[in-house]
Amino acid sequence: MSAQARLVVPTRGQGLYEFTADAAAFVREAAADIGLLTAFVRHTSCSLLIQENADPDVRRDLDAFFRRLAPPADDPSMRYLVHRLEGPDDMPAHIKSALTATSLSIPVTAGRLALGAWQGLYLFEHRDAPHRREVVLHLSD
Repeated sequence: MSAQARLVVPTRGQGLYEFTADAAAFVREAAADIGLLTAFVRHTSCSLLIQENADPDVRRDLDAFFRRLAPPADDPSMRYLVHRLEGPDDMPAHIKSALTATSLSIPVTAGRLALGAWQGLYLFEHRDAPHRREVVLHLSD
């Protein structure tokens, strides 16, 4: 058995956007008892991650860390960057995406995502402007 769906995650700029409930609903609708859910983001300037979903400070700190790690291309520390056609946030977004992941694998056990108590699935937007990001969900047994 396998099932697939496309999920659209609207963003309002840089930050983490949780989509755990949408992924869990997809797994429930597929009625799989056991399997593996793969989530894949179809973009090069955002990424996916599993992160704590209890304390919002964790998401704020991660966002702040990555902004400091790869500041905008117009920051003096980023003078070496060549790719600037799409604005000062574009190349840093590609760097952040390269350091994180474009896909995740989550086991499905007893018809549910086998996430830990405080784990959530997130799209990590690395661009300043709002976007409509596509995540492909694929469930296989």
